[in-house]
Amino acid sequence: MSWKITVRAPAEVVRAALVAHEDAEDWDFSIVLGGGLIDPATPDEWQLEAWLERKPDAADKAAIAALFEGGAPELIVEELADADWVTLSQQNVEPIREGPFHVRTPDHPPAPDLRDFVIPASQAFGTGHHETTAGCLAMLAHMKAKGIVVRNLADIGTGTGLLAFAALHLWPRARATASDIDAVCGPVVAENAALNGIALGDGPGKVGMVIAAGMDHPLLRAAAPYDLLIANILAGPLAELAPEFGDAVAPGGSVLLAGLLTTQEPTVRTAYMRAGFSLRARMVRGNWSILWLRRRPGR
Repeated sequence: MSWKITVRAPAEVVRAALVAHEDAEDWDFSIVLGGGLIDPATPDEWQLEAWLERKPDAADKAAIAALFEGGAPELIVEELADADWVTLSQQNVEPIREGPFHVRTPDHPPAPDLRDFVIPASQAFGTGHHETTAGCLAMLAHMKAKGIVVRNLADIGTGTGLLAFAALHLWPRARATASDIDAVCGPVVAENAALNGIALGDGPGKVGMVIAAGMDHPLLRAAAPYDLLIANILAGPLAELAPEFGDAVAPGGSVLLAGLLTTQEPTVRTAYMRAGFSLRARMVRGNWSILWLRRRPGR
């Protein structure tokens, strides 16, 4: 059995709590946190959700309450059936259209006029329905329209593999390396590649998958430098990885960053400016920023 704690509050209150979570150096990562809209019809009402594989004790509740300045609103604690919460959260979602892409779960029909991706609900993040993932799809299409050429790319924190697959659709002769810190993503990416006609392996038009934190894998380092590096993760890791990404991206190459709230954008942009990048374009989806930056020549 697993447990969930829900806190409902105005959007700005939940956003501030999510930022506090990212800044919490001693956070217990057995408590998995998320947050967002409750209902698109009421965009100012958000909820924060925390999932645990144990019954939350006083210390767990205190840790969540401490994320809210001045004290948390009511904490709603409930016991869940023995099911994977990530999978459940991705079920019953409507297909999305972004640029040339149509992303759906298997229970929806394809869109013959678009590049159709089937991404089942799974234990990995990145079905395309979160604003950050959908925003990355839109930004990839924008980059292609601006004439960006990609021969070698990496997708750090790939989740389901969707963004690596989408990049290969736009640049079909590119070599792609996907990675994630979560070991469950390896078989998920393999299954999704088979569903969507994506070749796995090392070479043009193929995706190689590794399990790694950040750039900490010999294959990731050996495949550098990259023309394009995609990272849809969290603001804290994005800022910390800026120097490593700067070393891994070729001069004139691009990084596509997402997973950061608009309130966190200045910190992330400063880190990448110091690492030799300049902003080319930004999009805002809900309360999330999607950034395209290019490494300055000579850096």
